[in-house]
Amino acid sequence: MLAVRTQPTHPARRQRGLLFSLLTVLLLGYGAVITGIGLNQESLLFHPEALPADFSFAGRYPPEQDFEEMRIAVDGAELDALLFRQPASRGLVFYLHGNAGNLVTWTNNVDYYRRLGFDLFMLDYRGFGKSTGHIASEAQLHADVRTAWDRVAPAYTGKPVVILGRSLGSGLAARLAADVTPDLLVLVSPYASLEQVAKERFPLVPGMLLKYPLRSDQLMGTLKSPVLITHGDRDEVIPFAHAQALLTASGGQAELVQVEGARHGDIQRFPAYLDGLSRRLMALTGEPAPAR
Repeated sequence: MLAVRTQPTHPARRQRGLLFSLLTVLLLGYGAVITGIGLNQESLLFHPEALPADFSFAGRYPPEQDFEEMRIAVDGAELDALLFRQPASRGLVFYLHGNAGNLVTWTNNVDYYRRLGFDLFMLDYRGFGKSTGHIASEAQLHADVRTAWDRVAPAYTGKPVVILGRSLGSGLAARLAADVTPDLLVLVSPYASLEQVAKERFPLVPGMLLKYPLRSDQLMGTLKSPVLITHGDRDEVIPFAHAQALLTASGGQAELVQVEGARHGDIQRFPAYLDGLSRRLMALTGEPAPAR
């Protein structure tokens, strides 16, 4: 029987084969990651806490604080909202909150606005709190916010109306302000754009896949309202550089308050934030800010 001799694989050819296999695995893995991000953006961006449909806000606020729970019909869903009224209202703060929690977690500072004499309106996005439905697109978010605005703002004709957006809500607030021109726009811990935040966190993910770019930076130069930006210089979620980018995009027309030592989740505890906001709110009324 004749023995068949096989030629040993050349080392260079073997290395090329291993490299090809490795690249294939990496590309498949990259593709899986990209697909996962593309299909699961809502779960990555939004972290709502639902509340039972029969949940009651009664007893959660000081007895002297009058408030009304509102249901706002939007396309295919209902939004839950709270309107805190003051006996002699000086105006309205239309507050758009961040990407987690619900009205329970976001209305723990209502006494601050009560002391300033401003009514406070706050809504839960779809899927948050008692709001029904789920978030499906940036356009849907903007449409929902505008519907809520149209429901509430007309009652404040002749009084100062302020749009305040915090974190996620800052991009929604900027878009709304571009459309309706409030007396003041306040951006708290804002991003220049969610697209830029995504690039910083996922540099290999193509920007075209992002469903929620929320380009506040592109709106800043078009705003006709005065703008106050407040941002903590130790913000670990949205770096302070985003606030600086928005200031630049405004052509230097916005006011930037740098809150020293504040992180993303605790800026509301710092006097620099509280005093800066109360100063601008009370300036709209022509009255001095009350002592804290």
